[in-house]
Amino acid sequence: MSIADNIRSLKNETSVIHVTLIAVSKTKSNEEIMEAYDAGQRLFGENMVQELVEKYETLPKDIQWHLIGHLQTNKVKYIAPFITMIQSVDSIKLLQEIDKHAQKNNRVIDCLLQVYIADEETKYGLGFDEVIEMLRSEEFVNIKHVRVRGMMGIATNTESEKQIKEEFYELKTFFEGIKQSYFRKENSFDTLSMGMSSDYKIAIEQGSNMVRLGSTVFGQRVIKHWKNN
Repeated sequence: MSIADNIRSLKNETSVIHVTLIAVSKTKSNEEIMEAYDAGQRLFGENMVQELVEKYETLPKDIQWHLIGHLQTNKVKYIAPFITMIQSVDSIKLLQEIDKHAQKNNRVIDCLLQVYIADEETKYGLGFDEVIEMLRSEEFVNIKHVRVRGMMGIATNTESEKQIKEEFYELKTFFEGIKQSYFRKENSFDTLSMGMSSDYKIAIEQGSNMVRLGSTVFGQRVIKHWKNN
């Protein structure tokens, strides 16, 4: 199927169950992104800051860009003027940097806390205890230009559906607990971003309301070499 057909099919699938679709456009050309855009897609996810900035500058301004890859503090300033959501916040230091640049741009930037749920050493993210420690900290209380909207997690890259299911279930349970304990009065804490092309159906089954899909939208990706992030 074409990119447009994939978008239409996924929108039909996810809209019924109120799941937000992020089309992961890393390494994709502007032409491919525009095919998805013309089919009605407006939310796109990128991993690398330089690639994201280049696409923002050349593509329609009503696209809502999500940064879903690891973000270095020294790169925040480049995306702070326009980013819709940063899904990969994995430290209080990064949150403070986002807050600083959001203030400079007279904005409040939506963020998700990336929580480490995978049985892999290569994944980034906060441990469950680190999330609680952060939310209790004075540093967090002093942040005024970031709105924490929820959490993001990446499951282990494994053939075991049981393991993936358990990891997503644990994050959903933790998300609900944190919402009750720290964000009970904030309706904006409403986003649980779990699931990629290989496991999004399991993620939705376990309570995800935002999925990040690359190959399911664009087909298998061809690797392009971008300059350093």
